[in-house]
Amino acid sequence: MFIDMEVDVPLRLEGTASMLAENHGRQVSILLVEDNEDDALLTLRALKKNTVELEEVVVVSDGVEAQDYLFTRGEYESRNGAVMPKLILLDIKLPRLSGLELLKSLRSDPRTRIIPVVMLTSSAAEQDLIASYGAGANGYIQKPVSSRDFEDVVQQVVSYWLGINRAPGAWSPGLLAAGC
Repeated sequence: MFIDMEVDVPLRLEGTASMLAENHGRQVSILLVEDNEDDALLTLRALKKNTVELEEVVVVSDGVEAQDYLFTRGEYESRNGAVMPKLILLDIKLPRLSGLELLKSLRSDPRTRIIPVVMLTSSAAEQDLIASYGAGANGYIQKPVSSRDFEDVVQQVVSYWLGINRAPGAWSPGLLAAGC
């Protein structure tokens, strides 16, 4: 894994459980699920320039690792499962478990059902767009080719979902499981 030391928000690029010790009790602002290292770095660069204060950004590289992280399984079983991201940026084409399959699993579980999920993908295919919204995506953004445009898009998405949008305040997976 890689770490971009230029990012001013607390950042973890996941892959080993030993990195979890620093997360206990902190609210994860964004979970980025991206298998392309260049796209992940470009997204992190855009987040650094964002005007919305981010508490933490966690990056995982595939759908299975994202599930493990969110549902505190495998190497993430010691993670505080009550700490959930405020936003998930999700690529469609991922190894092991596609973004669409991950999205379906997130929407079927009360602990993750209401977390905003924005598909951030290079796919321009209409069937991917329809499938994403059908599976419960809150947004679908095709990655712009230019890095400047890409940064602008990421900043706008984060500004909306973490700044302008009103989300439930102190919600927890337990409340959601109870139907609250």
